[in-house]
Amino acid sequence: MKYQDWLNEWLSNCVKPFVKGRTYEKYERTIRINISPMLGGYDLNELSGSVLQKYVAKLAAAYSANSISSIISILQNSLKQAVKMGVVKSQHADCIIRPKLQEKTVECFTVDEQKKIERYVIQRDKTKLIGILICLYTGLRIGELLALTWFDIDMKKQLLYINKSCHDDWDGGGYHKIIEEPKTTNSQRIIPIPRALIPYIKKLKQQATGIYLLDNGAKTLSVRSYQRTFELLLKRLNIPHRGFHALRHTFATRALECGMDVKTLSEVLGHRNPTITLNRYAHSLMEHKCAMMNKLGRNLQ
Repeated sequence: MKYQDWLNEWLSNCVKPFVKGRTYEKYERTIRINISPMLGGYDLNELSGSVLQKYVAKLAAAYSANSISSIISILQNSLKQAVKMGVVKSQHADCIIRPKLQEKTVECFTVDEQKKIERYVIQRDKTKLIGILICLYTGLRIGELLALTWFDIDMKKQLLYINKSCHDDWDGGGYHKIIEEPKTTNSQRIIPIPRALIPYIKKLKQQATGIYLLDNGAKTLSVRSYQRTFELLLKRLNIPHRGFHALRHTFATRALECGMDVKTLSEVLGHRNPTITLNRYAHSLMEHKCAMMNKLGRNLQ
């Protein structure tokens, strides 16, 4: 059996029925672009450890370690399933040497940049921009923010219930919002709302025209349009471009700087465990570390 034929069968019967649409699309695209052209013509029995390692070595010239690791995971999962289902007697994907993963650089806004953003949002009479404040003080991902409905907020207890997310989907005529379960089970969480945010959320409620916290009149906001709004805001303020996710990183950094314990921050962010939080944000606190070291150094005087 050709590997391409097995990949098609694996995608249809072992992947598509059990994962989110977005995950399936990522698998299908990776197979179509990165795997099938170079390995699809091989018979399953011909995919030796040597063949697979040479393939990965070629990828190393064009892709990052993180991208290659994702491709290898698909290779391993598909071939292991082929063995389990008796399509082939053995597989050699476990022999592949993975490139060393590189931790992505965490980009956040400085305190001064954050203040400029907050002043701009507060001074502008656009309720749509309040979502930026919400992300700065709750650490929400953009998909979680735009999926929030008024049923997900308990104003009396001042709590946000994160139980869904969203992404854009192209249907040929334009993008529309797809609501789905959060990124992981840990992403389903309850976040206390800082008291300072309550007046702004009440303002949103007064002008609400639908069930979503942020809407655009009769139309719901797409992820891309809101990202574009944020890009234009940074341009007007002469702040170097950073993605919308930098708001989440900024929240986490400020939280650690003000003394929030890592366990609490991990739960607010929806991370699987505190180690992930600490590894991701510890190196982004250099300014804070310097201040603390200088504070300690005053004992020398």
